[in-house]
Amino acid sequence: MGMQSDFYQLLKEQGHVFGVPSQAARGQELTTATTILAFKYLDGVLVAGDRRATAGNMVMYDRTDKVLEIDRHSVMAIAGVPATAYEMARILEHSFKYFRRTQLQELSFEGKLRALSKLLKDNVPAALAGTGAVVPIFAGYDLEQESAKIYFYDILGAEFEGADYAVSGSGSPTIRGILHYVNTWGEQPLSAMPEEQATVQALRLLTSAAEFDSATGGVNREAGLYPVIKFITASGVRTMPDAQLKPLFETKVSRHV
Repeated sequence: MGMQSDFYQLLKEQGHVFGVPSQAARGQELTTATTILAFKYLDGVLVAGDRRATAGNMVMYDRTDKVLEIDRHSVMAIAGVPATAYEMARILEHSFKYFRRTQLQELSFEGKLRALSKLLKDNVPAALAGTGAVVPIFAGYDLEQESAKIYFYDILGAEFEGADYAVSGSGSPTIRGILHYVNTWGEQPLSAMPEEQATVQALRLLTSAAEFDSATGGVNREAGLYPVIKFITASGVRTMPDAQLKPLFETKVSRHV
């Protein structure tokens, strides 16, 4: 296939500059060291993420918040380069706030999705150069349609709706299979789980991811470090405190590992 029909040539024709050979072009996988997940439960959407930040084989930080509240009814979970992801989150937060204050109304859920898609598209040169790839999950409550929604993206900005759940990051292949199994053949679908059961399920999923993926941080009970778990309902975003996660983990997760 000649260069004129190559996908990278098409991106060049659209103005993207590739000064540095990309990891993808060198046949390497883009680093997305983390595990983030979101699934619909009885009252809305649960979004969770581990807290480990890595650089190659080194663990740099074990208290990273990868589930970021963007506004009262939406959350962005990040997998990829933290600096780029946090900058995107800051831009989204300010953009949504600016729209709310100037238009005296909330930006539509569709508008929020487009805003994140544009940021990812603008980041394509850095992502293809291997310096700034971000593969996020965006979840929230659509007030107009009165329903919880989950979307996941690729590094080029394409968005996909997760009907029941979405995962991203290096540990995601492990828990994607578990989510499919539980949602299809479990005692009840994920969307029927009450809050406590959904929380236990999220803790077990992240513990499983940490078991098989060294870049995913598990629970550190000695240090009191637990995953970040947030709930999004019609009432807004709420974070599950560690004081509530600890007894759930000790009674319904750790006894099985």
